[in-house]
Amino acid sequence: MKRIVFLLFFLIVLGVGLSFAVINVEPVRVNYYLGSIEMPLALLIVLSIATGGALGVLATMGRIVGAKGEALRLRRTLNGAQKELERLRSAPQPDNQ
Repeated sequence: MKRIVFLLFFLIVLGVGLSFAVINVEPVRVNYYLGSIEMPLALLIVLSIATGGALGVLATMGRIVGAKGEALRLRRTLNGAQKELERLRSAPQPDNQ
């Protein structure tokens, strides 16, 4: 059921995107520091969104890598503590009489 809902949502978004691209075929001139280029408006918007997404992913990669390193360090600490606990549980108990 989840896959069907996801597929339906994807098809709706794809349909809206395609209709947007068909409506916005007029070329626009994009001026940047090294020159200018003419391209369809829909392509310019898609490229802008893709560039923003890629920059967002790159901006969060440092935190993701740091969090994974922290998780690995904590997992090693936990394994060491569990081994120590097992060693202490298996050690003979002194008589307190």
